[in-house]
Amino acid sequence: MSLATAPAEPALAQPASPSELFFTFNRLALQGFGGVLAIAQNELVERQRWLTRQQFVEMLALAQVLPGPNVVNLALMFGDHFFGWRGALAAMGGMLAVPLVIVLVLTATYAEFSKVAVVAGALRGMGAVAAGLVIATAFRLMGTLRTNRLGLPLAAAFSVVTFVLIALLRWPLVWVLAGLGSLAIAIAWRRWR
Repeated sequence: MSLATAPAEPALAQPASPSELFFTFNRLALQGFGGVLAIAQNELVERQRWLTRQQFVEMLALAQVLPGPNVVNLALMFGDHFFGWRGALAAMGGMLAVPLVIVLVLTATYAEFSKVAVVAGALRGMGAVAAGLVIATAFRLMGTLRTNRLGLPLAAAFSVVTFVLIALLRWPLVWVLAGLGSLAIAIAWRRWR
C-alpha cells in the first residue's frame, strides 16, 4: 500500500512579452480605482501565477521603502525582473497611461462639480472602498508571516507599535518608518545570519 503524496505546486508562468506586461498592468490599474494593490496581488499571484505570495510580499516590501507610489515601484521591479528596462517601462506605462488621462478628465470635472453633494458623497464612498481593499489584501497576505525572519509575534508587535505611534500619538510617518523600519531590518538581518 503506497502513501498518497501531496500534489506538487504548479510551476510559475512567465509573461510572454513586454506588451503583455503593459496590458496586464493597464487592466489592473483600471480595475483598482484608489486601491490597485489588492488587484495587483490577485492578478500577479492568483490569476497569472507570475509570482508566489512570498515573492509578491518581498517585492512589495521593497517597493514600499522606495520613494514613489508602491504599485508603480512594484510594476517597475516586476517588469525589470522579466524583460529588463523594456519590461520596466512597459509595466510602468501600463500602470500610468490610461489612468493618467482619466485623472486629468476627472480633475477638470471635479473643479466644475465639487460643490454638488452627490459628487462629494461618491468620493467619500470611494475612499471607504479603497480602505477596505487595503485591509483585505493585508489579511490575504498575512499567511506569509509564518516564513518571515521576524516571525508572527514580532511582526505583530511591530504592527501594533507602528499603529500606536502614527494613529494615536500622531508621530510623523517618516520618523516611525526610519526608527522601527531600521530596527526590524537589523533584527531580520541578525536572524538571517
